[in-house]
Amino acid sequence: MVLQIRSIAVSIAIAGFFALSIVGTVTGLSPDTCCKRALLGALATYFAASIALKAINSILAQAMIASQVSKDNAGDNKN
Repeated sequence: MVLQIRSIAVSIAIAGFFALSIVGTVTGLSPDTCCKRALLGALATYFAASIALKAINSILAQAMIASQVSKDNAGDNKN
């Protein structure tokens, strides 16, 4: 794999948790409601980030394969 999906997705989810908790606190929600919404938002963010990172990994892997194939084909044409 090109990117470490789990560690990046966890980092994004943690940032989302704190962002949602700050927004909830600023808008005047109770701590209990704020915590529940932030946890659900972090969970949703984790899954969304995982899916997005898998797509990015797939694109990067295909680009690396295409680059290697073109290098191999260019080397074959020289001989």
